[in-house]
Amino acid sequence: GTHILKTKSQMLIQVCLYFYCKFLWRCLKFVMRKLTGRCELQRICYNTKPGASRTMKIETSLRDSKSKLLQTSVSVHPDAIEKTIDDIMELKKINPDINPQLGISLQACLLQIVGYRNLIADVEKLRREPYDSDNPQHEEMLLKLWKFLKPNTPLESRISKQWCEIGFQGDDPKTDFRGMGLLGLYNLQYFAERDAAAAQQVLSDSLHPKCSKFSKADWEKKRMDKSEPEPEALITVLSLTGYLMHEFHKFWIEEDPMDIMEFNRVREKFRKRIIKQLQNPDMALCPHFAASEGLINM
Repeated sequence: GTHILKTKSQMLIQVCLYFYCKFLWRCLKFVMRKLTGRCELQRICYNTKPGASRTMKIETSLRDSKSKLLQTSVSVHPDAIEKTIDDIMELKKINPDINPQLGISLQACLLQIVGYRNLIADVEKLRREPYDSDNPQHEEMLLKLWKFLKPNTPLESRISKQWCEIGFQGDDPKTDFRGMGLLGLYNLQYFAERDAAAAQQVLSDSLHPKCSKFSKADWEKKRMDKSEPEPEALITVLSLTGYLMHEFHKFWIEEDPMDIMEFNRVREKFRKRIIKQLQNPDMALCPHFAASEGLINM
């Protein structure tokens, strides 16, 4: 009984602290607006340089606003962004003629916020879609993967032990797409097609890890230089995945593991390094990939 009472008391204290902090924050915003003559959105846009940090601050401000218009603005259709910004400016009583840069900056941020949310939904939908051997498109992608990775070796039949030569576990690759669904196949095919030489080298090194032709310096110089000037959302993900495949292979060579049994250890170490890099909002994880530079710099 004492333990339950203590737990409830702690929960009550946390709830009270939450509402107190929220109230205090709203008071602070009110004071700052009176002192500066600018709303929070203006202060963020004018005082924070363009990039991930500013976009995240704008998203938090919109999401935590007491205005329904601002709350829902982070999930509007991309075609409705321009009108949404006009409505926000009107609600905040901001003259667009006097503050033209605010509308431009808000548009850049909202395009990134809405685009990211839609991208996550699209990627998750693809991940949940299972590989279907009765689907001609799925089968065509799988056979193309073989051709890109083994261009000089014909596949004897659709069901074949040859699939093990490119990393699949059995004679029918469809059983290996359980966790990532069709997204896994999209990633592999895109990487193998977009940078065939590197993909074939990675495959060769995985089969003969102690005979790699590439040194650490070679992989430092290697770049995926076929970036798309205006990539679609999914192309962005596939390009990033290809970049990470490059980086992981380079990292694997650096670690020089004894055998494949060390894969989980190396993968976890690599994952932690990437996450640490991503904690810096100014980090350009894939510097060769110049997607939407015009918007990012607004």
